[in-house]
Amino acid sequence: MGVPFEALIPYGIMLAFFGVSGAGLSKIKNMQNGGKRPRHSVDQWDRQMMDRDRRLTGYLRGQTDQAVAPAGFELSNGWRVEKRVL
Repeated sequence: MGVPFEALIPYGIMLAFFGVSGAGLSKIKNMQNGGKRPRHSVDQWDRQMMDRDRRLTGYLRGQTDQAVAPAGFELSNGWRVEKRVL
């Protein structure tokens, strides 16, 4: 006696939802990274350069080939400064 196909419908629905959610998460990560693949094992240097790129271009993963920084970049300081206590 075979398995009725009605018993396999819930498994098909679960498989479809796992596929849709995986594709959706992949697309969201891709959009957040400016169309580039997500980065793994990001160290302090990479974070610093990505923050610099964000301040230059407005995107975390954006890069520019301009030799001169845009106007206003001199005021966009990446250093985190503590307040003086006297």
